[in-house]
Amino acid sequence: MLEMYPIRRPARSTHIPIRQHRYHVLRWGDDFVAGRPADPARPPLVLMHGWMDVAASFQFVVDAFSDDFLRGRTLLAADWRGFGLTEGPAQDNFWFPDYMADLDFLLDACFGDQPVDLLGHSMGGNVVTLYAGVRPARIRRLINLEGFGMPASQPEQAPSRYARWIDELKALHRGEMALRGYPDAEGVARRLMKTNPRLSPDKADWLARQWARPNAQGEWEILGEAGHKIVNAQIYRVDEVLASYARITAPTLVVEASDNQMAQWWQGRYKLDEFHQRITHIPTLRQEHIEDAGHMLHHDQPERLAALLEDFLG
Repeated sequence: MLEMYPIRRPARSTHIPIRQHRYHVLRWGDDFVAGRPADPARPPLVLMHGWMDVAASFQFVVDAFSDDFLRGRTLLAADWRGFGLTEGPAQDNFWFPDYMADLDFLLDACFGDQPVDLLGHSMGGNVVTLYAGVRPARIRRLINLEGFGMPASQPEQAPSRYARWIDELKALHRGEMALRGYPDAEGVARRLMKTNPRLSPDKADWLARQWARPNAQGEWEILGEAGHKIVNAQIYRVDEVLASYARITAPTLVVEASDNQMAQWWQGRYKLDEFHQRITHIPTLRQEHIEDAGHMLHHDQPERLAALLEDFLG
Protein backbone atom coordinates (compact mmCIF):
# COMPACT_ATOMS: atom_id res chain seq x y z
CA MET A 1 0.00 0.00 0.00
CA LEU A 2 1.18 3.50 -0.81
CA GLU A 3 1.75 6.02 1.99
CA MET A 4 -1.44 8.01 2.71
CA TYR A 5 -1.61 11.79 2.62
CA PRO A 6 -1.99 13.22 6.19
CA ILE A 7 -5.09 15.43 6.25
CA ARG A 8 -4.60 18.61 8.23
CA ARG A 9 -8.22 19.83 8.19
CA PRO A 10 -10.85 17.08 7.96
CA ALA A 11 -14.04 17.95 6.09
CA ARG A 12 -17.56 17.40 7.33
CA SER A 13 -19.72 15.53 4.84
CA THR A 14 -23.45 15.98 4.31
CA HIS A 15 -26.13 15.76 1.63
CA ILE A 16 -28.43 18.62 0.58
CA PRO A 17 -31.61 18.11 -1.49
CA ILE A 18 -31.25 19.92 -4.83
CA ARG A 19 -33.61 19.43 -7.81
CA GLN A 20 -34.39 15.71 -7.32
CA HIS A 21 -30.80 15.09 -6.28
CA ARG A 22 -29.06 14.72 -2.95
CA TYR A 23 -25.98 16.86 -3.49
CA HIS A 24 -22.93 15.67 -1.59
CA VAL A 25 -21.25 18.58 0.15
CA LEU A 26 -17.98 18.88 2.06
CA ARG A 27 -17.48 21.82 4.36
CA TRP A 28 -14.64 23.18 6.43
CA GLY A 29 -14.48 25.98 8.94
CA ASP A 30 -17.39 27.47 10.84
CA ASP A 31 -20.69 25.64 10.38
CA PHE A 32 -23.28 27.38 8.29
CA VAL A 33 -27.01 27.45 9.02
CA ALA A 34 -29.16 27.14 5.91
CA GLY A 35 -30.53 30.52 4.87
CA ARG A 36 -28.83 32.43 7.68
CA PRO A 37 -26.16 34.99 6.67
CA ALA A 38 -22.66 34.45 8.05
CA ASP A 39 -20.06 37.13 8.75
CA PRO A 40 -20.26 39.49 5.72
CA ALA A 41 -16.61 40.43 6.22
CA ARG A 42 -15.64 36.78 5.65
CA PRO A 43 -18.03 35.45 3.01
CA PRO A 44 -18.20 31.72 2.26
CA LEU A 45 -15.81 30.31 -0.31
CA VAL A 46 -17.52 27.78 -2.60
CA LEU A 47 -15.29 25.36 -4.54
CA MET A 48 -16.57 23.49 -7.62
CA HIS A 49 -14.54 20.71 -9.20
CA GLY A 50 -13.85 19.79 -12.81
CA TRP A 51 -14.76 16.97 -15.18
CA MET A 52 -14.31 13.46 -13.75
CA ASP A 53 -13.21 14.90 -10.42
CA VAL A 54 -14.78 15.22 -6.96
CA ALA A 55 -15.20 17.83 -4.24
CA ALA A 56 -12.48 16.22 -2.12
CA SER A 57 -9.98 17.26 -4.80
CA PHE A 58 -9.69 20.63 -3.01
CA GLN A 59 -8.46 19.09 0.27
CA PHE A 60 -4.80 19.94 -0.42
CA VAL A 61 -5.57 23.63 -0.96
CA VAL A 62 -7.78 23.76 2.13
CA ASP A 63 -4.91 22.28 4.15
CA ALA A 64 -2.59 24.94 2.72
CA PHE A 65 -4.73 27.92 3.74
CA SER A 66 -3.55 29.90 6.74
CA ASP A 67 -5.43 29.80 10.01
CA ASP A 68 -6.05 33.54 9.78
CA PHE A 69 -7.75 33.15 6.39
CA LEU A 70 -10.02 30.35 7.60
CA ARG A 71 -10.96 31.94 10.93
CA GLY A 72 -14.67 32.75 10.85
CA ARG A 73 -15.05 31.57 7.24
CA THR A 74 -17.02 28.66 5.78
CA LEU A 75 -15.56 26.68 2.89
CA LEU A 76 -17.87 24.44 0.90
CA ALA A 77 -17.18 22.04 -1.96
CA ALA A 78 -19.82 19.95 -3.72
CA ASP A 79 -19.85 16.97 -6.08
CA TRP A 80 -21.64 17.99 -9.28
CA ARG A 81 -24.58 15.80 -10.34
CA GLY A 82 -23.31 12.52 -11.76
CA PHE A 83 -20.02 12.76 -9.86
CA GLY A 84 -18.72 11.62 -6.50
CA LEU A 85 -21.30 10.84 -3.83
CA THR A 86 -24.10 13.05 -5.17
CA GLU A 87 -27.21 10.92 -5.64
CA GLY A 88 -30.02 11.37 -8.13
CA PRO A 89 -32.04 9.90 -10.99
CA ALA A 90 -30.11 8.05 -13.68
CA GLN A 91 -28.99 10.31 -16.54
CA ASP A 92 -27.44 9.43 -19.86
CA ASN A 93 -26.09 12.91 -20.65
CA PHE A 94 -25.35 16.15 -18.84
CA TRP A 95 -25.82 19.86 -19.61
CA PHE A 96 -24.18 23.11 -18.48
CA PRO A 97 -27.57 24.74 -17.78
CA ASP A 98 -28.30 22.00 -15.23
CA TYR A 99 -24.97 22.61 -13.51
CA MET A 100 -25.72 26.34 -13.27
CA ALA A 101 -29.22 25.74 -11.92
CA ASP A 102 -27.91 23.22 -9.39
CA LEU A 103 -25.34 25.76 -8.22
CA ASP A 104 -28.00 28.44 -7.81
CA PHE A 105 -30.23 26.11 -5.76
CA LEU A 106 -27.22 25.04 -3.68
CA LEU A 107 -26.26 28.61 -2.82
CA ASP A 108 -29.89 29.35 -1.90
CA ALA A 109 -30.03 26.31 0.38
CA CYS A 110 -26.73 26.98 2.13
CA PHE A 111 -26.35 30.75 2.24
CA GLY A 112 -29.67 32.39 1.41
CA ASP A 113 -29.05 35.57 -0.58
CA GLN A 114 -25.61 36.25 0.92
CA PRO A 115 -22.96 36.88 -1.76
CA VAL A 116 -20.19 34.28 -1.86
CA ASP A 117 -16.68 33.92 -3.19
CA LEU A 118 -16.90 31.32 -5.96
CA LEU A 119 -14.11 29.18 -7.41
CA GLY A 120 -14.25 26.57 -10.16
CA HIS A 121 -11.60 24.34 -11.74
CA SER A 122 -11.63 23.24 -15.40
CA MET A 123 -15.23 22.31 -16.26
CA GLY A 124 -16.23 23.84 -12.94
CA GLY A 125 -14.36 27.00 -13.92
CA ASN A 126 -16.40 27.22 -17.10
CA VAL A 127 -19.64 26.76 -15.18
CA VAL A 128 -18.94 29.29 -12.43
CA THR A 129 -17.75 31.94 -14.89
CA LEU A 130 -20.93 31.63 -16.94
CA TYR A 131 -22.99 31.58 -13.73
CA ALA A 132 -21.33 34.79 -12.51
CA GLY A 133 -22.79 36.57 -15.53
CA VAL A 134 -26.21 35.00 -15.02
CA ARG A 135 -26.40 35.85 -11.30
CA PRO A 136 -23.88 38.68 -10.87
CA ALA A 137 -25.25 39.84 -7.52
CA ARG A 138 -24.58 36.41 -5.95
CA ILE A 139 -20.80 36.61 -6.40
CA ARG A 140 -18.42 38.84 -4.41
CA ARG A 141 -15.20 37.44 -5.91
CA LEU A 142 -14.79 34.94 -8.76
CA ILE A 143 -11.88 32.56 -9.41
CA ASN A 144 -11.47 30.50 -12.59
CA LEU A 145 -8.73 27.83 -12.46
CA GLU A 146 -7.96 26.66 -16.00
CA GLY A 147 -11.60 26.88 -17.12
CA PHE A 148 -10.84 27.65 -20.76
CA GLY A 149 -14.12 26.79 -22.45
CA MET A 150 -14.20 25.10 -25.82
CA PRO A 151 -13.52 25.83 -29.51
CA ALA A 152 -16.02 28.05 -31.25
CA SER A 153 -18.67 26.19 -33.27
CA GLN A 154 -20.48 27.21 -36.43
CA PRO A 155 -24.21 26.70 -37.10
CA GLU A 156 -23.52 24.32 -39.98
CA GLN A 157 -21.90 21.94 -37.49
CA ALA A 158 -25.19 21.44 -35.64
CA PRO A 159 -26.67 18.56 -37.74
CA SER A 160 -23.57 16.38 -37.45
CA ARG A 161 -23.28 17.26 -33.77
CA TYR A 162 -26.82 16.06 -33.06
CA ALA A 163 -26.14 12.88 -35.04
CA ARG A 164 -22.98 12.19 -33.06
CA TRP A 165 -24.83 12.81 -29.79
CA ILE A 166 -27.55 10.29 -30.72
CA ASP A 167 -24.96 7.72 -31.84
CA GLU A 168 -23.06 8.07 -28.57
CA LEU A 169 -26.28 7.71 -26.56
CA LYS A 170 -26.93 4.43 -28.35
CA ALA A 171 -23.37 3.26 -27.66
CA LEU A 172 -23.79 4.14 -23.98
CA HIS A 173 -27.00 2.12 -23.71
CA ARG A 174 -25.30 -0.82 -25.43
CA GLY A 175 -22.73 -0.74 -22.66
CA GLU A 176 -19.89 0.40 -24.92
CA MET A 177 -18.91 3.55 -22.99
CA ALA A 178 -18.55 2.19 -19.47
CA LEU A 179 -15.81 3.65 -17.33
CA ARG A 180 -12.84 1.41 -16.70
CA GLY A 181 -12.63 -0.41 -13.35
CA TYR A 182 -9.52 -1.14 -11.28
CA PRO A 183 -8.57 -4.18 -9.18
CA ASP A 184 -7.75 -2.12 -6.08
CA ALA A 185 -7.22 1.41 -4.78
CA GLU A 186 -3.51 1.19 -5.64
CA GLY A 187 -4.49 0.71 -9.28
CA VAL A 188 -6.59 3.87 -9.16
CA ALA A 189 -3.69 5.75 -7.55
CA ARG A 190 -1.29 4.59 -10.27
CA ARG A 191 -3.76 5.80 -12.90
CA LEU A 192 -3.90 9.23 -11.23
CA MET A 193 -0.10 9.47 -11.16
CA LYS A 194 0.13 8.41 -14.79
CA THR A 195 -2.29 11.19 -15.75
CA ASN A 196 -0.46 13.70 -13.54
CA PRO A 197 3.24 12.86 -13.11
CA ARG A 198 3.60 15.62 -10.48
CA LEU A 199 1.13 13.93 -8.13
CA SER A 200 2.97 12.44 -5.17
CA PRO A 201 2.20 8.84 -4.10
CA ASP A 202 0.68 9.88 -0.76
CA LYS A 203 -1.73 12.33 -2.43
CA ALA A 204 -2.57 9.81 -5.16
CA ASP A 205 -3.39 7.12 -2.62
CA TRP A 206 -5.67 9.46 -0.66
CA LEU A 207 -7.36 10.82 -3.80
CA ALA A 208 -7.94 7.34 -5.18
CA ARG A 209 -10.17 6.55 -2.22
CA GLN A 210 -12.23 9.70 -2.81
CA TRP A 211 -12.33 9.27 -6.59
CA ALA A 212 -13.42 5.60 -6.61
CA ARG A 213 -15.16 2.98 -4.50
CA PRO A 214 -15.23 -0.86 -4.56
CA ASN A 215 -18.35 -2.48 -6.00
CA ALA A 216 -20.02 -5.71 -4.85
CA GLN A 217 -17.44 -7.74 -6.79
CA GLY A 218 -14.54 -5.88 -5.18
CA GLU A 219 -13.59 -3.96 -8.32
CA TRP A 220 -12.90 -0.26 -7.78
CA GLU A 221 -15.24 1.94 -9.84
CA ILE A 222 -14.78 5.62 -10.66
CA LEU A 223 -17.41 7.81 -8.97
CA GLY A 224 -18.63 9.34 -12.20
CA GLU A 225 -21.38 8.56 -14.70
CA ALA A 226 -20.34 7.34 -18.13
CA GLY A 227 -22.84 9.79 -19.62
CA HIS A 228 -20.30 12.55 -18.97
CA LYS A 229 -18.28 11.13 -21.87
CA ILE A 230 -21.06 11.87 -24.38
CA VAL A 231 -20.60 14.91 -26.58
CA ASN A 232 -22.84 17.87 -25.79
CA ALA A 233 -25.69 17.95 -28.28
CA GLN A 234 -25.51 21.73 -28.59
CA ILE A 235 -22.77 23.56 -30.44
CA TYR A 236 -20.59 25.92 -28.40
CA ARG A 237 -21.82 29.47 -29.02
CA VAL A 238 -19.04 31.90 -28.16
CA ASP A 239 -21.31 34.94 -28.54
CA GLU A 240 -23.46 33.64 -25.68
CA VAL A 241 -20.37 33.05 -23.56
CA LEU A 242 -19.08 36.56 -24.15
CA ALA A 243 -22.47 38.05 -23.31
CA SER A 244 -22.32 36.27 -19.94
CA TYR A 245 -18.74 37.39 -19.33
CA ALA A 246 -19.70 41.01 -19.97
CA ARG A 247 -22.35 40.91 -17.21
CA ILE A 248 -19.94 39.77 -14.49
CA THR A 249 -19.64 42.40 -11.77
CA ALA A 250 -17.34 40.52 -9.38
CA PRO A 251 -13.59 41.09 -9.51
CA THR A 252 -12.35 37.99 -11.31
CA LEU A 253 -9.10 36.03 -10.99
CA VAL A 254 -8.09 33.70 -13.82
CA VAL A 255 -5.27 31.31 -12.94
CA GLU A 256 -3.32 29.23 -15.45
CA ALA A 257 -0.66 26.57 -14.96
CA SER A 258 2.78 26.92 -16.50
CA ASP A 259 2.40 23.61 -18.36
CA ASN A 260 -0.69 24.34 -20.36
CA GLN A 261 -2.34 21.40 -22.14
CA MET A 262 -4.58 23.21 -24.60
CA ALA A 263 -2.46 22.22 -27.60
CA GLN A 264 -2.76 18.58 -26.57
CA TRP A 265 -6.51 18.79 -25.99
CA TRP A 266 -7.57 20.76 -29.05
CA GLN A 267 -4.87 20.07 -31.65
CA GLY A 268 -4.80 23.67 -32.83
CA ARG A 269 -8.60 24.12 -32.99
CA TYR A 270 -8.57 26.34 -29.91
CA LYS A 271 -5.53 28.16 -28.56
CA LEU A 272 -4.66 30.01 -25.39
CA ASP A 273 -4.56 33.35 -27.20
CA GLU A 274 -8.21 32.92 -28.14
CA PHE A 275 -9.13 32.26 -24.52
CA HIS A 276 -7.21 35.37 -23.47
CA GLN A 277 -9.18 37.38 -26.01
CA ARG A 278 -12.48 36.04 -24.67
CA ILE A 279 -11.78 36.99 -21.06
CA THR A 280 -11.12 40.61 -22.02
CA HIS A 281 -14.92 40.85 -21.92
CA ILE A 282 -14.85 40.36 -18.14
CA PRO A 283 -14.97 43.91 -16.74
CA THR A 284 -12.61 43.52 -13.74
CA LEU A 285 -9.96 40.92 -14.50
CA ARG A 286 -6.71 39.74 -12.92
CA GLN A 287 -4.60 37.00 -14.54
CA GLU A 288 -1.97 34.91 -12.76
CA HIS A 289 0.30 31.95 -13.56
CA ILE A 290 1.51 29.20 -11.26
CA GLU A 291 4.90 27.76 -12.19
CA ASP A 292 5.83 24.08 -12.15
CA ALA A 293 2.18 23.02 -12.39
CA GLY A 294 -0.06 21.22 -14.84
CA HIS A 295 -3.82 21.30 -15.30
CA MET A 296 -4.39 19.93 -11.77
CA LEU A 297 -2.61 22.93 -10.31
CA HIS A 298 -4.51 22.61 -7.02
CA HIS A 299 -2.80 19.23 -6.58
CA ASP A 300 0.60 20.26 -7.93
CA GLN A 301 1.11 23.56 -6.08
CA PRO A 302 -1.53 23.89 -3.34
CA GLU A 303 0.60 26.19 -1.18
CA ARG A 304 1.23 28.65 -4.02
CA LEU A 305 -2.42 28.58 -5.04
CA ALA A 306 -3.61 29.06 -1.45
CA ALA A 307 -1.35 32.11 -1.04
CA LEU A 308 -2.64 33.57 -4.31
CA LEU A 309 -6.27 33.03 -3.28
CA GLU A 310 -5.72 34.58 0.14
CA ASP A 311 -4.23 37.66 -1.48
CA PHE A 312 -7.09 37.98 -3.96
CA LEU A 313 -9.91 37.27 -1.51
CA GLY A 314 -8.50 39.43 1.24
